[in-house]
Amino acid sequence: MIRTEAPAKVNLSLRVAAVDRSGFHRLHSHVQMVDWHDYLAIEWWEEDLLEVVGLPTPTEGSVDLPTGKDNLVWKSAAAFWVDDPGKRRPVRVTLEKHIPVAAGLAGGSADAAAMAVGLAALTGRPVDLARLVEVGSDIAFSLSGGSALMEGYGEVLSPVPASDDFALVLAVPPIELSTPAVYQRWDDLDGPAGVALPGRSVPPSLRGLEVINDLYPAAVSIAPDLADHRSQLMAAWSRPVAMSGSGPTLFAFFADLEEATEAASVVSGMRAIRATIPVDHGARVRPQERDYNDPVRQ
Repeated sequence: MIRTEAPAKVNLSLRVAAVDRSGFHRLHSHVQMVDWHDYLAIEWWEEDLLEVVGLPTPTEGSVDLPTGKDNLVWKSAAAFWVDDPGKRRPVRVTLEKHIPVAAGLAGGSADAAAMAVGLAALTGRPVDLARLVEVGSDIAFSLSGGSALMEGYGEVLSPVPASDDFALVLAVPPIELSTPAVYQRWDDLDGPAGVALPGRSVPPSLRGLEVINDLYPAAVSIAPDLADHRSQLMAAWSRPVAMSGSGPTLFAFFADLEEATEAASVVSGMRAIRATIPVDHGARVRPQERDYNDPVRQ
Protein backbone atom coordinates (compact mmCIF):
# COMPACT_ATOMS: atom_id res chain seq x y z
CA MET A 1 0.00 0.00 0.00
CA ILE A 2 1.11 3.53 -0.79
CA ARG A 3 -0.22 6.56 1.10
CA THR A 4 -0.10 9.98 -0.49
CA GLU A 5 -1.09 13.47 0.55
CA ALA A 6 -2.68 16.22 -1.52
CA PRO A 7 -2.48 19.86 -0.35
CA ALA A 8 -5.03 22.53 -1.22
CA LYS A 9 -4.25 25.45 -3.52
CA VAL A 10 -5.09 29.08 -2.84
CA ASN A 11 -5.21 31.70 -5.59
CA LEU A 12 -3.71 34.72 -3.86
CA SER A 13 -4.48 36.60 -7.07
CA LEU A 14 -6.41 35.69 -10.21
CA ARG A 15 -6.66 37.75 -13.40
CA VAL A 16 -8.76 36.28 -16.21
CA ALA A 17 -8.75 37.00 -19.95
CA ALA A 18 -11.72 36.67 -22.27
CA VAL A 19 -12.42 33.22 -23.66
CA ASP A 20 -10.33 32.57 -26.78
CA ARG A 21 -10.77 30.36 -29.83
CA SER A 22 -9.83 27.31 -27.80
CA GLY A 23 -12.96 27.83 -25.72
CA PHE A 24 -10.89 28.46 -22.58
CA HIS A 25 -9.69 31.47 -20.62
CA ARG A 26 -6.07 32.42 -20.25
CA LEU A 27 -5.21 33.50 -16.74
CA HIS A 28 -2.49 35.01 -14.60
CA SER A 29 -2.48 33.88 -10.99
CA HIS A 30 -0.19 33.78 -7.98
CA VAL A 31 -0.90 30.39 -6.42
CA GLN A 32 0.17 28.98 -3.07
CA MET A 33 -0.08 25.51 -1.54
CA VAL A 34 -1.26 25.39 2.08
CA ASP A 35 -1.37 22.76 4.79
CA TRP A 36 -4.95 21.59 4.24
CA HIS A 37 -4.63 18.05 2.88
CA ASP A 38 -6.60 15.16 1.46
CA TYR A 39 -5.01 11.72 1.90
CA LEU A 40 -5.08 8.70 -0.41
CA ALA A 41 -4.30 5.07 0.34
CA ILE A 42 -3.68 3.08 -2.85
CA GLU A 43 -3.21 -0.68 -3.18
CA TRP A 44 -3.56 -3.38 -5.84
CA TRP A 45 -7.00 -4.98 -5.76
CA GLU A 46 -9.25 -7.40 -7.60
CA GLU A 47 -11.19 -4.55 -9.22
CA ASP A 48 -11.11 -0.77 -9.25
CA LEU A 49 -12.71 0.57 -6.09
CA LEU A 50 -12.87 4.09 -4.66
CA GLU A 51 -14.08 4.71 -1.12
CA VAL A 52 -14.44 8.31 0.06
CA VAL A 53 -14.35 9.01 3.79
CA GLY A 54 -14.05 12.14 5.87
CA LEU A 55 -16.58 14.48 4.28
CA PRO A 56 -19.84 15.18 6.15
CA THR A 57 -23.10 13.92 4.69
CA PRO A 58 -23.99 16.15 1.70
CA THR A 59 -26.81 18.64 2.18
CA GLU A 60 -29.74 18.92 -0.22
CA GLY A 61 -28.67 20.61 -3.43
CA SER A 62 -24.98 20.14 -2.73
CA VAL A 63 -22.43 19.21 -5.37
CA ASP A 64 -21.94 15.45 -5.34
CA LEU A 65 -18.46 13.94 -5.20
CA PRO A 66 -18.58 11.08 -7.72
CA THR A 67 -16.90 7.78 -6.94
CA GLY A 68 -17.24 6.38 -10.46
CA LYS A 69 -15.11 7.06 -13.50
CA ASP A 70 -16.04 10.75 -13.45
CA ASN A 71 -13.91 11.26 -10.34
CA LEU A 72 -10.58 12.88 -11.19
CA VAL A 73 -8.80 10.11 -9.29
CA TRP A 74 -9.89 7.61 -11.94
CA LYS A 75 -9.23 10.04 -14.78
CA SER A 76 -5.71 10.44 -13.41
CA ALA A 77 -5.28 6.65 -13.33
CA ALA A 78 -6.49 6.39 -16.93
CA ALA A 79 -3.99 9.06 -18.00
CA PHE A 80 -1.19 7.29 -16.11
CA TRP A 81 -1.73 4.07 -18.10
CA VAL A 82 -2.83 5.50 -21.44
CA ASP A 83 0.45 4.72 -23.22
CA ASP A 84 0.73 1.21 -21.77
CA PRO A 85 -2.80 -0.08 -21.11
CA GLY A 86 -1.72 -3.71 -21.14
CA LYS A 87 0.08 -3.28 -17.82
CA ARG A 88 -2.80 -1.59 -16.07
CA ARG A 89 -3.87 -3.28 -12.84
CA PRO A 90 -6.96 -2.48 -10.77
CA VAL A 91 -6.49 -0.63 -7.50
CA ARG A 92 -8.43 0.10 -4.38
CA VAL A 93 -8.29 3.76 -3.35
CA THR A 94 -9.39 5.14 -0.02
CA LEU A 95 -9.72 8.91 -0.30
CA GLU A 96 -9.75 10.66 3.06
CA LYS A 97 -11.37 13.93 2.04
CA HIS A 98 -10.76 17.07 4.09
CA ILE A 99 -10.54 19.78 1.40
CA PRO A 100 -14.12 20.95 0.78
CA VAL A 101 -15.57 20.24 -2.65
CA ALA A 102 -16.72 23.00 -5.00
CA ALA A 103 -14.77 25.51 -2.93
CA GLY A 104 -12.15 26.95 -5.30
CA LEU A 105 -9.27 25.11 -3.58
CA ALA A 106 -8.43 22.64 -6.39
CA GLY A 107 -9.13 19.65 -4.17
CA GLY A 108 -10.07 17.43 -7.12
CA SER A 109 -6.87 18.28 -8.98
CA ALA A 110 -4.87 17.68 -5.80
CA ASP A 111 -6.42 14.23 -5.46
CA ALA A 112 -5.69 13.46 -9.12
CA ALA A 113 -2.05 14.47 -8.66
CA ALA A 114 -1.77 12.38 -5.50
CA MET A 115 -3.20 9.40 -7.38
CA ALA A 116 -0.55 9.74 -10.10
CA VAL A 117 2.21 10.05 -7.51
CA GLY A 118 0.91 6.95 -5.76
CA LEU A 119 0.77 4.91 -8.95
CA ALA A 120 4.31 6.02 -9.79
CA ALA A 121 5.47 4.84 -6.37
CA LEU A 122 3.64 1.52 -6.74
CA THR A 123 5.06 0.75 -10.18
CA GLY A 124 8.35 2.63 -10.41
CA ARG A 125 7.07 4.34 -13.58
CA PRO A 126 7.46 8.12 -13.95
CA VAL A 127 4.53 10.50 -13.93
CA ASP A 128 3.79 11.81 -17.44
CA LEU A 129 2.88 15.44 -16.83
CA ALA A 130 1.80 16.02 -20.43
CA ARG A 131 -0.86 13.34 -20.06
CA LEU A 132 -2.00 14.50 -16.65
CA VAL A 133 -2.61 18.12 -17.60
CA GLU A 134 -5.23 16.84 -20.04
CA VAL A 135 -7.19 15.74 -16.96
CA GLY A 136 -7.20 19.20 -15.33
CA SER A 137 -5.31 22.46 -15.67
CA ASP A 138 -4.54 22.69 -11.93
CA ILE A 139 -2.81 19.30 -11.85
CA ALA A 140 0.56 20.67 -12.94
CA PHE A 141 0.71 22.93 -9.90
CA SER A 142 -0.79 20.23 -7.67
CA LEU A 143 2.29 18.15 -8.53
CA SER A 144 4.94 20.84 -8.15
CA GLY A 145 3.43 22.73 -5.22
CA GLY A 146 5.03 25.55 -3.29
CA SER A 147 4.42 29.02 -4.67
CA ALA A 148 4.25 29.96 -8.35
CA LEU A 149 2.93 32.24 -11.01
CA MET A 150 0.38 30.31 -13.08
CA GLU A 151 -0.26 31.43 -16.64
CA GLY A 152 -1.64 30.15 -19.93
CA TYR A 153 -4.55 27.85 -19.18
CA GLY A 154 -2.97 26.90 -15.85
CA GLU A 155 -0.21 24.75 -17.28
CA VAL A 156 2.56 27.40 -17.43
CA LEU A 157 4.21 27.66 -14.03
CA SER A 158 7.05 29.90 -12.86
CA PRO A 159 8.19 29.14 -9.30
CA VAL A 160 8.54 32.13 -7.00
CA PRO A 161 10.39 32.33 -3.67
CA ALA A 162 8.47 30.87 -0.77
CA SER A 163 7.09 33.21 1.87
CA ASP A 164 6.97 32.47 5.59
CA ASP A 165 5.84 35.80 7.02
CA PHE A 166 2.10 35.13 6.99
CA ALA A 167 -0.66 32.67 7.76
CA LEU A 168 -4.12 32.48 6.22
CA VAL A 169 -7.59 31.73 7.44
CA LEU A 170 -9.62 29.97 4.76
CA ALA A 171 -13.36 30.23 5.34
CA VAL A 172 -15.76 28.25 3.16
CA PRO A 173 -19.32 29.64 3.33
CA PRO A 174 -22.29 27.24 3.08
CA ILE A 175 -22.32 27.76 -0.68
CA GLU A 176 -21.04 25.46 -3.43
CA LEU A 177 -19.97 26.95 -6.75
CA SER A 178 -19.20 25.09 -9.96
CA THR A 179 -16.06 26.42 -11.64
CA PRO A 180 -17.50 26.17 -15.19
CA ALA A 181 -20.65 27.97 -14.05
CA VAL A 182 -18.63 30.84 -12.54
CA TYR A 183 -16.55 31.26 -15.69
CA GLN A 184 -19.70 31.17 -17.81
CA ARG A 185 -21.31 33.87 -15.67
CA TRP A 186 -18.11 35.94 -15.94
CA ASP A 187 -18.44 35.70 -19.74
CA ASP A 188 -22.12 36.63 -19.55
CA LEU A 189 -21.20 39.72 -17.51
CA ASP A 190 -18.64 40.76 -20.17
CA GLY A 191 -15.61 39.97 -18.05
CA PRO A 192 -15.74 42.30 -15.04
CA ALA A 193 -12.53 43.02 -13.16
CA GLY A 194 -12.15 42.36 -9.46
CA VAL A 195 -11.15 44.94 -6.85
CA ALA A 196 -7.67 44.69 -5.36
CA LEU A 197 -7.03 44.54 -1.63
CA PRO A 198 -5.28 47.62 -0.20
CA GLY A 199 -1.52 47.19 -0.33
CA ARG A 200 -1.12 47.71 3.43
CA SER A 201 -3.18 44.56 4.10
CA VAL A 202 -0.74 42.37 2.12
CA PRO A 203 2.21 40.72 3.93
CA PRO A 204 5.63 42.34 3.30
CA SER A 205 6.86 39.39 1.22
CA LEU A 206 3.91 39.86 -1.15
CA ARG A 207 3.87 43.65 -1.36
CA GLY A 208 4.56 43.55 -5.09
CA LEU A 209 1.51 41.33 -5.60
CA GLU A 210 -1.90 42.70 -6.54
CA VAL A 211 -4.31 40.60 -4.47
CA ILE A 212 -7.33 40.60 -6.74
CA ASN A 213 -9.81 38.06 -8.15
CA ASP A 214 -11.60 38.82 -11.39
CA LEU A 215 -14.09 35.99 -10.79
CA TYR A 216 -15.50 37.49 -7.59
CA PRO A 217 -18.21 39.57 -9.34
CA ALA A 218 -19.38 36.47 -11.22
CA ALA A 219 -19.41 34.34 -8.07
CA VAL A 220 -21.50 36.95 -6.24
CA SER A 221 -23.85 37.16 -9.20
CA ILE A 222 -24.55 33.43 -8.84
CA ALA A 223 -24.55 33.39 -5.02
CA PRO A 224 -25.40 36.86 -3.61
CA ASP A 225 -25.02 35.56 -0.04
CA LEU A 226 -21.28 35.33 -0.71
CA ALA A 227 -21.00 39.10 -0.33
CA ASP A 228 -22.76 38.92 3.04
CA HIS A 229 -20.36 36.25 4.28
CA ARG A 230 -17.42 38.34 3.13
CA SER A 231 -18.77 41.36 5.00
CA GLN A 232 -19.23 39.20 8.11
CA LEU A 233 -15.60 38.09 7.97
CA MET A 234 -14.27 41.60 7.38
CA ALA A 235 -16.20 42.82 10.42
CA ALA A 236 -15.02 39.92 12.60
CA TRP A 237 -11.37 40.25 11.57
CA SER A 238 -11.10 44.00 10.96
CA ARG A 239 -9.24 43.48 7.71
CA PRO A 240 -9.92 42.99 3.97
CA VAL A 241 -11.01 39.58 2.73
CA ALA A 242 -10.37 38.05 -0.72
CA MET A 243 -11.73 35.02 -2.62
CA SER A 244 -9.76 32.04 -3.91
CA GLY A 245 -10.28 30.64 -7.40
CA SER A 246 -13.87 30.39 -8.52
CA GLY A 247 -15.05 30.56 -4.90
CA PRO A 248 -16.66 30.46 -2.56
CA THR A 249 -13.62 30.13 -0.24
CA LEU A 250 -12.71 33.46 1.33
CA PHE A 251 -9.39 34.27 2.98
CA ALA A 252 -7.45 36.90 4.87
CA PHE A 253 -3.82 37.32 5.85
CA PHE A 254 -2.55 37.08 9.42
CA ALA A 255 0.87 37.50 11.00
CA ASP A 256 1.29 33.88 12.11
CA LEU A 257 -0.56 30.62 12.74
CA GLU A 258 -1.42 31.56 16.32
CA GLU A 259 -3.16 34.76 15.24
CA ALA A 260 -4.89 32.93 12.39
CA THR A 261 -6.13 30.18 14.71
CA GLU A 262 -7.60 32.75 17.07
CA ALA A 263 -9.30 34.51 14.15
CA ALA A 264 -10.81 31.26 12.89
CA SER A 265 -12.22 30.51 16.33
CA VAL A 266 -14.47 33.59 16.38
CA VAL A 267 -16.30 32.74 13.12
CA SER A 268 -19.40 30.55 12.92
CA GLY A 269 -21.80 29.47 10.20
CA MET A 270 -19.17 28.34 7.71
CA ARG A 271 -19.17 25.05 5.79
CA ALA A 272 -15.52 24.74 6.79
CA ILE A 273 -12.86 27.02 8.24
CA ARG A 274 -9.15 26.49 8.79
CA ALA A 275 -6.07 28.41 9.86
CA THR A 276 -3.27 27.50 7.47
CA ILE A 277 0.32 28.25 6.56
CA PRO A 278 2.08 27.98 3.19
CA VAL A 279 3.79 24.68 2.35
CA ASP A 280 6.59 24.08 -0.14
CA HIS A 281 5.34 20.82 -1.65
CA GLY A 282 2.64 19.44 -3.88
CA ALA A 283 1.16 15.94 -3.96
CA ARG A 284 3.63 13.45 -2.53
CA VAL A 285 4.07 10.06 -0.92
CA ARG A 286 3.91 10.26 2.85
CA PRO A 287 7.47 9.02 3.58
CA GLN A 288 6.83 8.19 7.21
CA GLU A 289 4.04 5.81 6.25
CA ARG A 290 5.50 4.10 3.20
CA ASP A 291 5.71 0.31 3.55
CA TYR A 292 8.89 -0.72 1.81
CA ASN A 293 8.09 -4.42 2.41
CA ASP A 294 4.95 -4.27 0.29
CA PRO A 295 5.79 -6.42 -2.81
CA VAL A 296 3.99 -4.21 -5.29
CA ARG A 297 6.71 -2.74 -7.51
CA GLN A 298 7.09 -4.34 -10.92
